[in-house]
Amino acid sequence: MNNHEIDYKLYGDDMQFVEVELDPDETVIAEAGSLMMMDDQIRMETIFGDGSSKQGSGIMGKLIGAGKRLVTGESLFMTTFTNEGTGKKHVSFASPYPGKIIPMDLSELDGKLICQKDAFLAAAKGVSVGVELQRRIGTGFFGGEGFIMQKLEGDGLAFVHAGGTIHRRDLKPGEVLRVDTGCLVAMTGNVDYNIEFVGGIKTALFGGEGLFFATLRGPGTVWVQSLPFSRLASRVFAAAPQRAGSESKGEGSIAGGLFDLLGGDRK
Repeated sequence: MNNHEIDYKLYGDDMQFVEVELDPDETVIAEAGSLMMMDDQIRMETIFGDGSSKQGSGIMGKLIGAGKRLVTGESLFMTTFTNEGTGKKHVSFASPYPGKIIPMDLSELDGKLICQKDAFLAAAKGVSVGVELQRRIGTGFFGGEGFIMQKLEGDGLAFVHAGGTIHRRDLKPGEVLRVDTGCLVAMTGNVDYNIEFVGGIKTALFGGEGLFFATLRGPGTVWVQSLPFSRLASRVFAAAPQRAGSESKGEGSIAGGLFDLLGGDRK
């Protein structure tokens, strides 16, 4: 066992946070900015990459680890939290948007998990956060996640977050599941991942479901989210005021509509 063995507890329903319990000298790594709260005598340190032994101890290994995180759209830095006290201490991390936190025991997933680029939240020290390149051209261009996805490797515990409700699906050998490209959260390394055209010009142009979907072929395990952050953001943007100064006029209220109708100015 190369990873630190940590205990945890999840709180909340749709806006969750995870509380990690650290024994003396145990360490957890997390995305920069995900900290919610922590006990006294926990030392916080910012590092390049993920701090795993796979990066190597030299400066070049650290730069490579940080570079991998950069191409996945994440920060160059991660943060470690180490219990320097004599008893058990707790540190908590929160999701960046509404959804669920999924505990992933990599020792039960053949040591490898592939997930969307912004899914990783925190993990036991020793878990490697790397890059998974999509080798198929179609998957890279139309897969919703581009050529690059996150790859978590090790035998420890990792926490992945996603939007809405999370559904786990265990695929049998040869079983196929078609998923909206934005709804795919994570999959085990043995799942065959490809992209297919929806089919039919009318369906593609007017169906409202996009031109492509992900085809996942078992055996393996897949996690799917009901509300991708991109879908949530697009709905929020569509409902937001589109004109400068509309907030000051109270758009959406009766008074605001009356002033717009009469062409009045509140200044």
